[in-house]
Formats: sequence, C-alpha cells, structure tokens
Amino acid sequence: MVDRHALDTLFTEARTRYGWADTAVDEADLRALYDLVKMGPTSANCSPARFLFVASDDARAKLAALASGSNGPKILAAPVTAIIGFDTKFYDKLPELFPHTDARSWFTGSEKMARDTAFRNSSLQGGYFILAARALGWDCGPMSGFDKDGVDAAFWAGTDVETNFICSIGKGTGEGLHPRLPRLAFEDACRIL
Repeated sequence: MVDRHALDTLFTEARTRYGWADTAVDEADLRALYDLVKMGPTSANCSPARFLFVASDDARAKLAALASGSNGPKILAAPVTAIIGFDTKFYDKLPELFPHTDARSWFTGSEKMARDTAFRNSSLQGGYFILAARALGWDCGPMSGFDKDGVDAAFWAGTDVETNFICSIGKGTGEGLHPRLPRLAFEDACRIL
C-alpha cells in the first residue's frame, strides 16, 4: 500500500484547479506524464486515448474560444491544456498492442462496440492522466464545458479521433478555490451483493 502522503497527493488533498502559477510545463514533463499514463490498463490493451497538448498562445486562444463560460479564461491562464480524445479506429493498432490473437476482428464488425470501447477506455486513460499528473507534482483542471463538435473540427479534423474531455495542467494556485464539496456516502453510492 502507498503511504498516506501519496493518497493525499492523488486523492484526499488534491483539488480541481482554476488558477495557475506562471510555471512552465515543458515537453520533457509531458513525455514523462504520458509514459505513466500509457501503463494504465485498458481492455485488450486497446489504448484508444489520444492527447493533444495545447501549449502555444495561438492554440490556447483557439481552444478557449470553444470553451463554455468561465472555462475560456482558465484555458488561457493554464500553461497547458490537454485535449483527451479517443481514436474510433483504435483497433488498427491492436496487432501491435495485443499481438497474441486477432483482437482487431472483435471490433471491425460493430461500429457501436468499437465506439463504446474507445470512449470507455479513453475515459479510463483520462483518469490515469489526472492521477499521473498529480503523482508527478502537477495540478489538474478537468473540464467538460466546451463545444465538442467545434473542438473536433478545430483540432482533430481529418482524423478518426473525437474529443472526450479537456484538462489543464500546471502548478495550481488557490484562485477561485471553494471549500471542498461533499461526496456521496458509501450507502448512497454502493451496494454489496
């Protein structure tokens, strides 16, 4: 079991950030982050998540213009915002990622099954992304308030990738931070059968 400090870093003391310090997140940091994310399990090792790291001023302005309400300024303030997408044709990589059987054929016959698998597993990878960033000392600001069709057209045009959600990363400040919101009790969210 990891120690209490690790649990606090990853879960109990970690907060969604709205304000960002002027601390750069460079390519080496992003590569280290992805190297952890890619190790998280996905079904049949399908790894459908695709990551666009929006870091330049122009790219951040383009993404911020597609965000809802107060999310645009958050994107502009953050050093990097990741667009976490899912490759709807992820199965084309399965001969490399799951070589011991013909897993590609499991998905080529059903677009719905392929899309559901891609979305579900990219969501898992998005969760790994947040935990990996926190483990490496970064703060996160995940968001789902944006024009998905607009982001897809602006950033994934000509690909088989669709956007799942976006997540700013950097060194967070206390700006805009409210007291921690309540969480559901075990009895409200869980059952043991």
